[in-house]
Amino acid sequence: MKSEQIFAHIDHTLLKPTATWQQIVTLSDEARRYGAACVCIPPSYVARIRELYGISLRICTVIGFPLGFQTSAIKAAEAADALNNGADEFDMVIDLGAAKSGNWLIVSKDILAVRSAINCKTLKVIVETCYLDQEEKLRLCEVVAASGADYIKTSTGFGSAGATLEDVRLFRSQLGDTVKIKASGGIKSKEEMVCYLSAGCDRLGCSGAVPILFGESQ
Repeated sequence: MKSEQIFAHIDHTLLKPTATWQQIVTLSDEARRYGAACVCIPPSYVARIRELYGISLRICTVIGFPLGFQTSAIKAAEAADALNNGADEFDMVIDLGAAKSGNWLIVSKDILAVRSAINCKTLKVIVETCYLDQEEKLRLCEVVAASGADYIKTSTGFGSAGATLEDVRLFRSQLGDTVKIKASGGIKSKEEMVCYLSAGCDRLGCSGAVPILFGESQ
């Protein structure tokens, strides 16, 4: 695959707590210049980036990030605020404690609350695979699909590990074409990007894609 084709599947991301306004602008400039799927930024920057770029840039932000233990009402309020500020896509973290407890009704209600708050906008559900066993991953495929989410996403990038091809292949085998897959966390080379896309991912969450694909420092 050509670098431009790969970058069209990239959510060009900067979610470090120390991210400055100028770094977010640089990220957004790169996303628009090279044709990223979207730019993924902290909620506090969404309104300013939307004002600066208008409709020329697709903006993603995060909800319940990175731990996922906010209540459904708070996640829904976060999502509604981000929607009002101009976000196009929403990457939400599930209630991991509920998942580990086997309380799938709470997990489902959590996702549905955000789904309702953003209407038909793109919803990606982060399940943080590094904390899940095989049975929990399989159950989450069912819950995410039933919730009306557009994507299942492997990782926040803040957990103990990131994406694995094994998990992507598992999700693809369980979800078919009903839910798309976003791999995130630890994808560090062009070869890895191609492998993840070939395994069935539609999106990749990456912070260092520009130097990897185009040889330019960020």
